[in-house]
Amino acid sequence: MHTATAEALSNIAFIKYWGNRDQTLRLPSNASLSMNLAGLKTVTTVAFDPSLPGPDALTLNGHPTTGAALARVTRHLDLVRAAAGLSARAVVTSHNTFPSGAGIASSASGFAALTVAAARAAGLALNEVDLSVLARRGSGSASRSIPAGFTEWLAGEQPSGEDSYARTIAPPEHWALTDVIAVLSAAHKATGSTEGHGLADTSPFQAARVADAPRRLSLCRTALLARDFSAFSEIVEEDAVAMHAVMMTSRPPLFYWQPLTIAVIQAVPVWRAEGLPVCFTIDAGPNVHCLTPTEHAPEVERRLRALGVPDVLAAAPGGPARIIA
Repeated sequence: MHTATAEALSNIAFIKYWGNRDQTLRLPSNASLSMNLAGLKTVTTVAFDPSLPGPDALTLNGHPTTGAALARVTRHLDLVRAAAGLSARAVVTSHNTFPSGAGIASSASGFAALTVAAARAAGLALNEVDLSVLARRGSGSASRSIPAGFTEWLAGEQPSGEDSYARTIAPPEHWALTDVIAVLSAAHKATGSTEGHGLADTSPFQAARVADAPRRLSLCRTALLARDFSAFSEIVEEDAVAMHAVMMTSRPPLFYWQPLTIAVIQAVPVWRAEGLPVCFTIDAGPNVHCLTPTEHAPEVERRLRALGVPDVLAAAPGGPARIIA
């Protein structure tokens, strides 16, 4: 039996990934920018066992798991097996330190950790780019959880996808930002991100969003590298709303927001106008990520709770996916 354990962090996208130009290879319609979230992690153990008689076995957060989730993991392990020349089935055990499937990028950390652990257990010697490319096949945003800190996922130009991977553009210590997450629901989404990406092109606004993405990404990258919070907040909020406009106008439409989601995104610009440096972004779910310089995180959390937000998580910029055993 060959076993390895890896951990990977969730990430929050400042410039969003939504929609693929190749659904099978998960080649994104546009490049994206994100930050790894320290403490919000998935820990995954993969054990390839030649004596295992049946299919791969998966335990998620303490629960034996079959169906679509297992099938998705098996497809990813098949890529690893093919690269390593293995036929053995695997036992996979994985757990998160945060809610899964609720818009806090559990598939990103999950498939990044699965990729790193499976590659090591299979005896593959993959560098960071190789791991990011492989993680992308399981979950697009997982490519961004492989490198450390603030990362840019290149859309790439090759049909093979070999040039579509994430790279660090600034280390975690570059900017003391905190993502103060208003957790409005820990329930699993009715429509997951994978299905949502497939609907993106049914929106009449997706083509315009994608065409404008290079401008938004350039502005965000410049603001991030300069630690210019004012410019950063403006483009991050614009990009998040653009993505949700596409979701809401897809066929069928995707409405992830809840009443408290709207209350938070209406409050944040008011707080900023009052002098509190904070901006919002939202992934595919109801929860609102409130980004702020770290020294202001306690005040942002206080105000969120005063709005009635039931739970709050806080995360600083974090490191890369890595082997831990």
